[in-house]
Amino acid sequence: MTRPDPASRHASQPLIPLRRPDADRFGVLFVCLGNICRSPMAEAIFIHHATARGLAPRLDIDSCGLGEWHVGGPADPRTVAACRARGVGVPSIARLWNPRRDPARFDLILPMDRQNHRTLLNRDAPRDRVRMMRQFEPADAASRDHASRAAPAPLLFPDAGAIPDVPDPYTGPDSGFDDLYDMLERSCLNLLDHIERSL
Repeated sequence: MTRPDPASRHASQPLIPLRRPDADRFGVLFVCLGNICRSPMAEAIFIHHATARGLAPRLDIDSCGLGEWHVGGPADPRTVAACRARGVGVPSIARLWNPRRDPARFDLILPMDRQNHRTLLNRDAPRDRVRMMRQFEPADAASRDHASRAAPAPLLFPDAGAIPDVPDPYTGPDSGFDDLYDMLERSCLNLLDHIERSL
C-alpha cells in the first residue's frame, strides 16, 4: 500500500495561511537540510525583494536547517557568490529548526523538498502552515516583471500533490547555484505577491 504524500494535503488549504492572531508581523521561514545552500539563498532573495517593496518591516524572515552539520557557520561560499553577483547579501548563520520556538514565530514554513516536508511534520511543524517552496513558482516563469503585476501569477504547479523539489546543488557544479538562484527568485517574487495581498 502506498503511503499518501503529506504535501498533497495542501490542496484543501489556502495558499497563504492566516497570520497568528497575536503577531504584529507575518513570519516566513525557509527550510532545507543543512541551512547553507537553498534556504539561506531563499531567505536572502526574499529579504532583498521585500525590502525593495517596503514590506520588510511587516515581515519576520528567517531560514533554518534540519541537520546539525553546519550549525553556527556561514552559508556555502557558492550561495554567497551567486547572491553577491546579483547584489544580494546573505545574512544567515546556519541554525536548526526549533520545534518549540519556530511554530510560535512563523506563519508560513517553506521546505525545499519532500524529505524536508516529512521531517518538519515529524518535528512538530504545524501542518496547516507548511507549504512546498515551489508551490509558489509562477506559470509565466520567463516573466521578470513582477513589480508591476496587478495580481500574483498563476501557479506552474496548481496540483499541490505534484510539486517538485528544489534540487540541492551542494554536490554539483558551481553553475547549479546560479540555476538555483533563478528558480528561487521566481518563487520568492510570486510568494511575495501573495503575501502582500494578504497583509
